[in-house]
Amino acid sequence: MSVTHIFFDVGGVLGTNGWDGEQRAAAARQFGLDAAEFAERHEEAVSTWETGGMTIAEYLQCAVFHRPRAFSVEDFKAFMFAQSAAFPQSIDVARALAQTGQYRLMTLNNESAELNAYRLRHFGLTELFVAFFSSCWMGALKPARRIYERALAMAQAEPSRSIFIDDRARNLDVPRMLGVQTILYRGAPQLREDLAALGVTL
Repeated sequence: MSVTHIFFDVGGVLGTNGWDGEQRAAAARQFGLDAAEFAERHEEAVSTWETGGMTIAEYLQCAVFHRPRAFSVEDFKAFMFAQSAAFPQSIDVARALAQTGQYRLMTLNNESAELNAYRLRHFGLTELFVAFFSSCWMGALKPARRIYERALAMAQAEPSRSIFIDDRARNLDVPRMLGVQTILYRGAPQLREDLAALGVTL
């Protein structure tokens, strides 16, 4: 059966991670934060934040601005957003797929609402993808089964005619159990080869 739907992860596939360990470590160095305290407070808030239960302002109040700081909230937010960089070669793959008109392209990622909206625009993804199944809007995080089931249902996608692409192997276990074809992202050239192996033409 021919492929109809292709779901892309964002961080690690189409661009850098939004607010992962590497970005938080850089922030701790830049702003002189206690790294251990920052990590603990981040972990307390991140799941709620990334499933839409708190705003970026509430997250920062919990994780950073629970005490007076020598820098402003806006300075810190600007640093957060500046950590996002696109992967042009991977986006070129998505663009080539979109231009064929044969596939419905969607994203499926874990991300907070404000960072997610910025990254979709900053990477130019709103021009290529028809839907964005992000944890902040889905109310669930990968690798929980329900986020994949909801994405498939909302997309009206047959699992056997769908592909999920992610850079983390554990995020592909559940979709594979659901009957979805999966690709572990290891770079844009390999992605092109893996798509071709599944019968997807660019």
